[in-house]
Amino acid sequence: MDDRIFGTNPVFEALSSGREIDKIFILEGARHSRLAQIISLAKKRGIHYTTVSRKKLDELSENGNHQGVLAFAAAHEYSTVDDILSLAKERDEAPFIIIAEGLSDPHNLGSIVRTANAAGAHGVIIPKNRSVGLTATVAKVSAGALEYTPVARVTNISSTIDELKKAGLWIAGTALEGSSLHYDADLTGALAIVIGSEGEGLSRLVREKCDFLVKIPMLGQAESLNASVAAGVLMYEAVRQRNKSK
Repeated sequence: MDDRIFGTNPVFEALSSGREIDKIFILEGARHSRLAQIISLAKKRGIHYTTVSRKKLDELSENGNHQGVLAFAAAHEYSTVDDILSLAKERDEAPFIIIAEGLSDPHNLGSIVRTANAAGAHGVIIPKNRSVGLTATVAKVSAGALEYTPVARVTNISSTIDELKKAGLWIAGTALEGSSLHYDADLTGALAIVIGSEGEGLSRLVREKCDFLVKIPMLGQAESLNASVAAGVLMYEAVRQRNKSK
């Protein structure tokens, strides 16, 4: 499965048709009426685009005839936060959601989607900008889970957390300075677990929005776990607690 679309007309038609596009790369300094239309459509749809060198664009298109533009299409249609909450309601279960703030590695996101499905989570939420989207690699690593676990892409994670709080969810963030170990925290009930980016962890604003922060004990020399591994540890602690409380 290839998620790349390149060439002025193919990219323009993909945008015009409403196809889910994660991001667009445009040749820096390029002047073309079709490129101007592509930029205009991208802005209208709120799709991130950036200018890059010809060398970079050649690499991304594997030296194909990109005509100064390349887009990465989503490998699967995005859902909404309401879709995720509705799924929990349909199952008559307390909402269980994973929020991934700014992951850059598609393998991490794919693994989180796969684990979220296995753990019975109702969905995954990611930000539109500064985050990997639903690429072909994410779909492959999810091992089919992407077909069953909704992934919502939102403009602002902090605002989305506010919405989830209004819907009755508690927000648990993951951080080394967490006030309690993950197995001492209450992970039952309506819950969203927030996983930070690979390099920076949770942003200050998102950290402050969380109801509480938990940490996973690190007993060796490593300072932290891989983002998808940390997510898996927390998800299955939530599963353990939820099964115990039934």
